[in-house]
Amino acid sequence: MFSYRHAFHAGNHGDVLKHAVLVACLRHLTQKDTGLAVIDTHAGAGLYRLDGDYARTSGEAVDGVLRLAQAAELPPLLQDYLELVRSFNPQGGLRIYPGSPFISQRLLRPQDRLRLFEIHPSDLPTLVRNLAQLQAGKQISVLSEDGFEGIKKLLPPQPRRALLLCDPSYELKSDYARVYGLLQEGLKRFATGCYAIWYPVIARPEAHELPRRLKALATRAGKPWLHASLTVKSARLRRGEDGSEQRPGLPGSGMFLVNPPYTLQARLEEALAPLARLLAQDGHASHLLEAG
Repeated sequence: MFSYRHAFHAGNHGDVLKHAVLVACLRHLTQKDTGLAVIDTHAGAGLYRLDGDYARTSGEAVDGVLRLAQAAELPPLLQDYLELVRSFNPQGGLRIYPGSPFISQRLLRPQDRLRLFEIHPSDLPTLVRNLAQLQAGKQISVLSEDGFEGIKKLLPPQPRRALLLCDPSYELKSDYARVYGLLQEGLKRFATGCYAIWYPVIARPEAHELPRRLKALATRAGKPWLHASLTVKSARLRRGEDGSEQRPGLPGSGMFLVNPPYTLQARLEEALAPLARLLAQDGHASHLLEAG
């Protein structure tokens, strides 16, 4: 489970979808004066270098946020996200990419709190070092614990308004079941929270079943839900020049939200089709938006 490093994937199309939705949710939730708790179950390192060895090895940001940055015009949701990413690069260009902890912290107010879970032996100390420069004091807590288990002691939160982001690597097949269990437990402990779950669109039965299972769970609980997905290329295996089979990388990803901000659906309806066109890598690019 410790083989995954998000630095290889920072700024890819999955991050674009996930973080654009995160920004939109936080913009809405911070309009009310009451404090907000943001809980991030898999925080990662917090900041990433798009010109570093990890990012250059995969090159995924080239077909993600860097391609988005070249667009002449963007829908407001995507423009807001891109401007926030650019704010971490005051010298111009896009060398630094903020992960969800830094995106959240940038948008929070003094009365809000940020709780971050991370257990990766390399990413945890990097996250702590990166956060130290913010001098945020008690506003941010880093917990060296398994986020799937650790959230139980934080729900219900104080104050009783919260956004929970869950985006594990899914390298372990068991992560899919644990994500379902997390939402099930979360709705029992804190039924009014906003839950945002990222998942990969890959050729694995668990990945296709997860959004269906989450829809059924939210529906049984009587909670509104929103499901957005973005696919940028075919998921089929390809043949290399030497005849070997090559996996295409991550074809797409999705965001499933329970108790989403009521403004989010309209903003995604405006943004998803242009995003699919901009980030398409072949003729199989598509998008989906559904609500219940």
